[in-house]
Amino acid sequence: MIPIIKPWLGEQEAEAARDAILSGWVAQGPRVGQFERAVCDRVGATEGLAVSSCTTGLHLALIGAEVGPGDDVVVPSLSFIATANSVSYCGANSVFADVCPVTQNVTAQTVSDAITPKTKAVLLVHQVGMPADIDAIRAVCDAAGAVLIEDAACAIGSTYKGAEIGGHSPFVVYSFHPRKVITTGEGGMVMVQDKAIADRLRILRQHAMSISDVARHSSEEFVFESYPELGYNYRMTDIQAAIGMVQLGKLSAVVSRRRQLAQNYHRALEHYEILQLPVDPSYGTTNYQSYCIKLRDGGRKLRDRILQGFKDRQIGGKRGIMAAHLEGAFSTHRQAGRGSLPESERWTDESFVLPMYHHMTQSEQAQVVEELRVLL
Repeated sequence: MIPIIKPWLGEQEAEAARDAILSGWVAQGPRVGQFERAVCDRVGATEGLAVSSCTTGLHLALIGAEVGPGDDVVVPSLSFIATANSVSYCGANSVFADVCPVTQNVTAQTVSDAITPKTKAVLLVHQVGMPADIDAIRAVCDAAGAVLIEDAACAIGSTYKGAEIGGHSPFVVYSFHPRKVITTGEGGMVMVQDKAIADRLRILRQHAMSISDVARHSSEEFVFESYPELGYNYRMTDIQAAIGMVQLGKLSAVVSRRRQLAQNYHRALEHYEILQLPVDPSYGTTNYQSYCIKLRDGGRKLRDRILQGFKDRQIGGKRGIMAAHLEGAFSTHRQAGRGSLPESERWTDESFVLPMYHHMTQSEQAQVVEELRVLL
């Protein structure tokens, strides 16, 4: 079996988790703060808030942007459904934008086309680690008075204009799910540039408790906490943060290896005219969280046949990114007569992901390429 992905986890992570367990801090504790500071230092963000998932991080970021009932948020339909779900959690409306036929990302033009008088924020997704053009989209946001939020679930280690993604916008949110470049099992982090907003989101992350557990337990006086507003249980554990510190130390090696594997795929497949292969945009570099291919001909029927063929041959394959506006959870998009999003629909019908993981061997990669050649 060649899996679609395999996290690079080993004895270092196991020992870090063991140390956290034996320390007595197994919920959110001092290791979470250490992990937050380490990620901030790495990506150039002012503040970081470790959370239970990227989805909960997106929800907090939208709250930080003061998104609420009746507001519109521009969202790429071509994204995992959690992106649009986070908007619904705020009582706001997702206004879906189409994507670039090459990068799978929203562009300044597609965002501009989706802006409404009620637009409060724009959720920019760096899809499968491919950086979007942040500055161009920020200009559209600034003109509309909208807050830019980067859904960088897949993009830690990717770069934009020479700097790692994470410090370019008011809010940037990572995922540390096992399918991402580095993992804490589950978990995520919100990078925030405004300290006052970050302080408020930290309180909301822990049931809106007026004082953190670390501060309360380290106080020499008995402290009675209070709960001044509605909060959430969006915390990361110290066990996860301990694993995250080890994984963060591997990030550069992971990205370098994934880019090498991507070049191997590219050299082996570039002469197949039917395949549209991923390439870096002029303004940045991708971490190749996934190696996503789009068919130039043959459509969904051929894509599905390839995926079934991979399954029959015990090779991990995965469809490309879903188009959320086609899912039942967002059927209101169609009911409102907002029309199709042609590029998003092509990508969701005609794309698929090849296996890629840190310790993938040359023979495993050659087997994937050969089986794909046969299926084409």
